[in-house]
Amino acid sequence: MSNDPRTGAVEARLAQLGLELPPVAAPVAAYVPAVVAGTWAWTSGQLPFVDGALPATGKVSASGAAGTVSPEQAQELAGRAALNAVAALREAVGNLDRVRRIVKVVGFVASDPSFTGQPGVVNGASELLGRIFGDAGVHARSAVGVAVLPLDAPVEVELVAELA
Repeated sequence: MSNDPRTGAVEARLAQLGLELPPVAAPVAAYVPAVVAGTWAWTSGQLPFVDGALPATGKVSASGAAGTVSPEQAQELAGRAALNAVAALREAVGNLDRVRRIVKVVGFVASDPSFTGQPGVVNGASELLGRIFGDAGVHARSAVGVAVLPLDAPVEVELVAELA
């Protein structure tokens, strides 16, 4: 296994998928993006930043009301938040080939009070992790509806990984 974090099987899979890990977003408060303890790594909640900005803000709603985010758009944003979590993971562990398994994903969805489709939204994160890590990306998960997220983001994703 190479010490270069941009080489290896997982990085090759990212390239095949046409995905590039973004720079790790600077924390918006007093925390670090990821922590490694022994053979475990935890990411802090990651927002769906693209080039340092949120592509959408507001509550997820199936109603289509002005100022809301559609479930389909939120699902895409959950995938982006997961990609940002993978970037934080790589920064913390040095090489993604060290990831033995994604063990747990927690997805938070800023939801309109009548919205109950949080699991479908968080599928955007789960499916992306499966494409990146294959069988090692299959995980336990929670999909939680919340009133509001930092910076009015529609979604936030955190993950726990077991390391080799």
